[in-house]
Amino acid sequence: MLDVLSFDFMQNALIAGLLVAIACGVMGSFVVVNRLSGVAGGIAHASYGGVGLACFLGFSPMLGSLGFAILCALLMGFLTWRDRDRADTLIGVIWAVGMALGVILTDLTPGYSGDMMSFLFGSILTVPTELLYLMGGLLAVILVTVSVFFRRFLAISYDPEFSCVRGERVLLLYLLLITLIALTVVMAVQAVGLILVIALLTLPAFIAEAYAKGLVSMMVIASAISAILVVAGLFIAYSFNFVTGPVIILLGALVYLVHLAVKKLSR
Repeated sequence: MLDVLSFDFMQNALIAGLLVAIACGVMGSFVVVNRLSGVAGGIAHASYGGVGLACFLGFSPMLGSLGFAILCALLMGFLTWRDRDRADTLIGVIWAVGMALGVILTDLTPGYSGDMMSFLFGSILTVPTELLYLMGGLLAVILVTVSVFFRRFLAISYDPEFSCVRGERVLLLYLLLITLIALTVVMAVQAVGLILVIALLTLPAFIAEAYAKGLVSMMVIASAISAILVVAGLFIAYSFNFVTGPVIILLGALVYLVHLAVKKLSR
């Protein structure tokens, strides 16, 4: 089984998977704590508009999805902050518009023959070396920003009203947090696709929450679980010629069911 690591594409896939696992472990913890799974899912699906725009204009789909994801994240964050009662509706509208725009622009692209499945369910086995540098740069931005603003993110996650009383710019911190989630979503799409990305963000973090004593330990445990899921899913998918993204998510669902069973038996 270890012989497959001699292939360049498998080495790239493994590195990409570990980068995604760390990002999802860190930012997935914030998604779970702040109950932002709807926002993360909306960003993932809306980012397909950037993929369609990139194909239409002839540049990198990841750069297109990255720019579109950040714009949609800021728009979602601002609108949902101002009108939280209608947050689900606003997210759904942006979600649908982004997906529709991506499909139309893809249809309008002359001679476009790309496989839409790679964006929907991931294409980690085809990640080129140059894309690894971009993913590594995004992870560095995420980790550095979280380190610098960790206490402020922690405060607005558990007690935003008190943070506001202390004079913190809560809206700006919230938008920054949403932007980091958008960066993570774009990275994770490479591994599991935009349809399944929300599961990789939330399942490991939700499991880790039950065993962690604080947010930092939750991030570490979630990153470890994500790494195990990605690596195991990668080898299983390669061995049986399956699509990697769904295998990773099914493994995550299995681990979650085992977690629930253990939790129930322990009671």
